[in-house]
Formats: sequence, C-alpha cells, structure tokens
Amino acid sequence: MTSISYVQQQRITRLCVRCGLLLMQYGAESAVVVDLSKRLGFALGMSSVECSLNFNAITLTTICNERCITTTRDTINQSINVNLLVQIQQIVNKTEAAKRNDKLQSELTDRTTRAFDELDKAVYPTWLVGIFVGASCAAFANLNGGSLSITAVTFIAGMVAMFTRIYLAKHHFNPFITVIVTAFIASLIGATTYYFDIGNNADIAVASSVLLLVPSFPLINSFSDILKGYVNIGVGRAVFTYMLTLSACVGIVMALVLLQIQHWGF
Repeated sequence: MTSISYVQQQRITRLCVRCGLLLMQYGAESAVVVDLSKRLGFALGMSSVECSLNFNAITLTTICNERCITTTRDTINQSINVNLLVQIQQIVNKTEAAKRNDKLQSELTDRTTRAFDELDKAVYPTWLVGIFVGASCAAFANLNGGSLSITAVTFIAGMVAMFTRIYLAKHHFNPFITVIVTAFIASLIGATTYYFDIGNNADIAVASSVLLLVPSFPLINSFSDILKGYVNIGVGRAVFTYMLTLSACVGIVMALVLLQIQHWGF
C-alpha cells in the first residue's frame, strides 16, 4: 500500500467527516452516516475509521500507519434532501470502484474532493413547493369528504403556511418558533371556514391545513436509529420530533382561541 503522509491523512479525515456531516444535515439515518463515512475512508487508504454520532455533532477518527487523527464537527439542521443523499452514496461507490482500478491515492482524493465540491444542492423554487404542498393538503381534505369550498380554503391555507415556513427557515428562526407560527397561520386561514360558515365540514379544513407539519421523516429515522443500536441519537431525534408536534399543537390552539372557536373536533 502507498505510504500516506500526515497532511494527506488530514485531508482524508476532513473528507470523511464532511461526508458524514452532509448526510446528517440532510436527513440520513445514523447507520447510513456511519457506513458511508467508513467506506469512504477505507477507499481512500485508511486502515481504520471510527465514527461517533450525537444529535448535533459528529466525531470521526482515522488510523493509518499507527497514526491517529480525530476531528469533531457540529451539525446544522437542513431540510430533507434525498437527492443529495443519493449523490453522496454515488460518490462513495465511484471512489471504491476507482480504488479497485489501482488509481493513485492522491489523485483519487483530489477527484473525490472535487465531487463533493460539485454536489448539486439545488432545490425546487419556493413558489412551486408552496403550490404542491397546498395541493397535497387540499387533496387530503377532498379525500376526507370536504366540499369544493373546503378544498379551496385548505389549498390556500397550506400554500401560505408553506411560504411562511420557508421564509422563516431561510432567516434562521428557531425551528420550534417556525412551526408555531406556521401552524398558527395555517389554522387561522383554515378556521375561517368556521368563522364564515364555509363548506360542509370546517373540521376537515383545519385538520388538513396543518398536514405539512407532520414530521414523518424524522420520526421514522428516530425509530430506525433506536432499532439499529444508535439509541442516543435516536432518542434525541424522537424528542426533537415530539417537540415539533407540540409546537404545531400550540400554533393550532392559538389560532382557535383567537377566533374564539371552542368546538373543533366535536
């Protein structure tokens, strides 16, 4: 095996922790984060790679020629981006394939670094996301027996709420405050069906308007982490998910109290 210098090992360590960090930030489960980070390190010539995860941090150690380098990075929650997760997995696969083809280790590291620099982090336009989220909420209302007017109000409520959520997230508001405000606005618009006696069942409009706030992906990840042995981060993600749900409830109640609606759901 080609001798790896200390500087080169530093580069590989940073690349591995960068891989794990991106995976954590964009919604990958813990087992995938650890597996891909280790595979990347082995493909780049490390003899051992150890990875430890916390809810808001990742610690990674590489060992080569009995030399150990450890680094820690804080994570920042980003929106779920499955496309980015697939791109990272493809980079790791290509790096492993290139290693089997006897590529020079330094050249392989350079290629992998460029691949991470060129990751496509593009997301759909805000207006398009808002329209489709509103449409999904409206479809849910319609499937539950809502009339055309109920469906229309739900569409507007879901769309405006999603615009609000994206705006607050871009300005780095606390995620719980973001959910409270979003739920408040969605419920406020949806509850106008009570206030102005619109449609056949106002309960459907209020319930469907906040559909966008259901934290299904993080909740599934938390259960998956716990079942696969990553109990600490799994419990942390579960608590975070429950707090998001509680925040949504607070926003809904605030809207109903403001409009003096006391019979929702009864």
